[in-house]
Amino acid sequence: MTKSMTGFGLSSQTIGNITISVEVKSLNSKFADINLRMSSQFSAKEIEWRKMITDLLTRGKISVIIDITSETGQETLIDQEQFEKYFELYKKISDSIDISDQELFKLAMQAPGVFKSTNGQTFPEAVAEAIPPLIKEAINGCDEFRTQEGAALAKKLAEYAASIKKELGSIAQIDGNRSERVAERIKTTLNSLELDAEIDKNRFDQELVYYIEKFDITEEKVRLSNHLKYFAEVLALNEPIGKKLGFVSQEIGREINTIGSKANDSEIQKHVVVMKEELEKIKEQSLNIL
Repeated sequence: MTKSMTGFGLSSQTIGNITISVEVKSLNSKFADINLRMSSQFSAKEIEWRKMITDLLTRGKISVIIDITSETGQETLIDQEQFEKYFELYKKISDSIDISDQELFKLAMQAPGVFKSTNGQTFPEAVAEAIPPLIKEAINGCDEFRTQEGAALAKKLAEYAASIKKELGSIAQIDGNRSERVAERIKTTLNSLELDAEIDKNRFDQELVYYIEKFDITEEKVRLSNHLKYFAEVLALNEPIGKKLGFVSQEIGREINTIGSKANDSEIQKHVVVMKEELEKIKEQSLNIL
């Protein structure tokens, strides 16, 4: 089953007056790049939770936000003692400077430790126990999103590969009697020169065979056809296939380039250009496949 690396999942639970929300987002990345945001109270659980996230989502640029709020909301307090301390300090420093008490008040209010928030409160053990199942629930939602996106991507990739196969079929038709046409063209050109010297027919045939072999693309056509078949097989696998698709795409590109360079035929080149365009689409979309 093809999965995208783009996904989103959300879960929440209320315990007493405390609400826990877990949000999971993922984007494409070569590795598992996890950004986990949570209360410092649960730092001891970070390694365990990171492993769980990696095991379930495998890889991608993954953002997990664990937000905990209470019904009373966030309460901000002012430490009056700290405020007075800074105000008096600034007052002494400003004796020789013409500055108003209003300006000193602003400076003192902005000083470190003057504002205290209840966000740093300690949460009961029940909250810590509830978080892992919520992470799994959010990840499952994200994974379902990935599956839906992956199905759409797989359909597009199959269409691009089918387009390359169609162009390969057209090339095969053009290439069917190309050797005979090339040989006939060379003979016609040679006869039109009206050379005085007699041409050694055996030597001419040998050189002609050598010349035509340089432009033979039979092996490349067969290999490209096999790569396209394998590409379709990989798309049907029930495992992470993003990296495999990347490798197969490289092989497909190698054969397309060789066909283009060896063919020496303007009509074949037109089909090669189309194949290259479709391959670029495959490479671009494969980057988002898990």
